[in-house]
Amino acid sequence: MVSVEFAPSLQRHKPCPQQQVGSGNLAQVLRDSFVAEPALRHYVLDDQGHIRKHVAVFVNQTMHLPRDRLDRPIADGDKVLVIQCLTGG
Repeated sequence: MVSVEFAPSLQRHKPCPQQQVGSGNLAQVLRDSFVAEPALRHYVLDDQGHIRKHVAVFVNQTMHLPRDRLDRPIADGDKVLVIQCLTGG
């Protein structure tokens, strides 16, 4: 199983506890994680299914790039963290 966690900055919009989903590619893992809270999809992915510019996805503490390629294999035991990039000034 793959651990998927959404940072508190995203959970304040749509609560979604840490989840365990099946392995596959990153697109499948994210899709499976949205089952618990489907509205999170629109916070994380754009209309083309790419990671939004204000969101960062980390796989095992390494940021996933490029945002439009979600075919990266995700194996059992991997950890996916989805965070909202915050700016300020």
